[in-house]
Amino acid sequence: MGQQYHCGIGEHLIAQNAGVAMHQLHFDTDAIVFAYKKAEKIAERIGIKSPVPHLAGFAYPHVASLGCEIFFPEDAQEPRPIPIIKTPSDINHLKEPDNYLSAPVIQKKLQTLEKLLEKVPSAPKSIGHLYEGPVTTAMLLMGENFLTLPYDDPKRAHKLLEFCAKSAVNYANTIRNKLGIPVEPCPVSIPDDFAGMFPPSLFEEFVLPYWEILYSGMQASERYLHSELLRVEHLPLLEKANINLFDPSSDQYLTPEILKQHCPCEFTLLIKEWEIAHLSIEELEKLYERYAESKPQSISFWLCFFEHEEKIIALLKKARSMS
Repeated sequence: MGQQYHCGIGEHLIAQNAGVAMHQLHFDTDAIVFAYKKAEKIAERIGIKSPVPHLAGFAYPHVASLGCEIFFPEDAQEPRPIPIIKTPSDINHLKEPDNYLSAPVIQKKLQTLEKLLEKVPSAPKSIGHLYEGPVTTAMLLMGENFLTLPYDDPKRAHKLLEFCAKSAVNYANTIRNKLGIPVEPCPVSIPDDFAGMFPPSLFEEFVLPYWEILYSGMQASERYLHSELLRVEHLPLLEKANINLFDPSSDQYLTPEILKQHCPCEFTLLIKEWEIAHLSIEELEKLYERYAESKPQSISFWLCFFEHEEKIIALLKKARSMS
């Protein structure tokens, strides 16, 4: 079997191509349908399937359900949540909401999705990520002050991480029930970019137990992990967590060669946006060959700027020749 690959079109480019704001791809059904219709020509030019219309990527429904206000810039910047934990003592008063779906941004997202499904029945039944991983969620709720909490107040750090993990499962089950998605055993992915901020000695105490709560609570038949700050010293811990597939994405510490030698499970690789911007076609082709030598489960790359179309077409040609 040859090397698997994936090529997509970045959401910001889809918005730019249609002359709509990113904000509209979150909440304006007509703009979503229009933008993805316009994107069909881009997909045809580079030679991939047209992307299915969907609400713009949104990582924060879970923390919104817990009371975080989400700020949506009108320009191309990402939405950002405003932390609700101001001091460690606030952790003592955390409680799960009576209704996980009552937050205004979730209600608005659900209304947008309902309208989109009327126009495009094949659209994904999703208003965003089910959750972020426990460490990342703790960071979103508390800000960067959480990074010192395991050292300064480990008891409260554990209390917050347990709250993050258990509430994530409860939010996920609530939204799946709302959208008519079966709550049953299935592959489960956890995106926990900030987990790698803790060294392996703390990782076993403050990360692995809370991943276990999430994977078990979500009835994971297979365990996938996305995390961008892990080092080689963390990789043996993936086996302890029974991870089946690891996505390092833009991890700056893990080369393909390190992953091939030390990763205890399958992994994916990403040709990064800056690499596509700064490397020549010939250099990108050699980079793809280098990545493929490490035998990743798949290699992905994205078209994010019109000026990169020629490079993406060349990468697709190389990927197809090796698939």
